[in-house]
Amino acid sequence: MTDQMLQSFIRVDTGDASLSGAPLFTGTVLDNAWLACCDDLARAVDRLRKINAQDALILLRSSFCAPKVLHLLCCSPSVSHQSLQVFNSVLRSTIHSITNANLSNVQWLQASLPVKEGGLGVRRVSSLALPAFLTSAVTVSTLSVQEDILSGCV
Repeated sequence: MTDQMLQSFIRVDTGDASLSGAPLFTGTVLDNAWLACCDDLARAVDRLRKINAQDALILLRSSFCAPKVLHLLCCSPSVSHQSLQVFNSVLRSTIHSITNANLSNVQWLQASLPVKEGGLGVRRVSSLALPAFLTSAVTVSTLSVQEDILSGCV
């Protein structure tokens, strides 16, 4: 019985392994996931051009690709992935399209700051990759401590 069950499993190479939609290792699955995020953002650019600039910035900052990108950044080793730069360039061209302003490198850095620090709040994924991945790793490793602390709470 056990041998039949084990034989029904599908063998997956490490480069193709994913868990809950997040690739576990660098490889073709991670490349394809980032390519899909870049494609989603590029498709959103055409739609964002048709609405008010302020509304487009709010939608860009809060909706388009944010959950999927954060999921990838937290769960996959994407720190030095080449697609981060592609995503950033698409994001920069999106800001250029929405604001109708050609941003210099310094202006792009300023625009990618949080709103409370004078930016537009549209964060560059390359600057978020390492903190997001480390945060998810620390959260998992301290889960037992969190449970102990929160066990007394109702």
